[in-house]
Amino acid sequence: MALVQNKKVYFNYEILEKFEAGIQLLGFEVKSLKTGQGSLVGAYVIIRGNEAFVVGMHVPPYQTANTPKEYDPYRARKLLLNKKEISQLVGFEKQRGLTIVPVSVYNKGSKIKVEIGVARGKKKHDKRETIKKRDTEREIGRTLKR
Repeated sequence: MALVQNKKVYFNYEILEKFEAGIQLLGFEVKSLKTGQGSLVGAYVIIRGNEAFVVGMHVPPYQTANTPKEYDPYRARKLLLNKKEISQLVGFEKQRGLTIVPVSVYNKGSKIKVEIGVARGKKKHDKRETIKKRDTEREIGRTLKR
């Protein structure tokens, strides 16, 4: 069950490969995500010094009155990956035209995980093709229902 999803990622990008990563969060951020608050729109992953960070992910405070004054809901959050996965991501990041984006945040037992995908941006005509495909599938579904 996904807590937060980036629904636009499949429309804007072609996902080539997916990874599962843990994420370093504060206690009230975990509570906020478990209630379904948060957004992955505009978020991306960067690799700095053999560490991966998700940047641009919005996690609002669970209770605004009890949150520290210096809390930034858009702060960079560290992703927990092993060295092999990070080296793979570094290779993908160096390739021209590829980006690493978070796809969803979900529970796995008592842990919060982030699914990240190595993606290539779609051109305008590819997006139109996706819309046409979706519309035809919807029409087929409607006719079969009747």
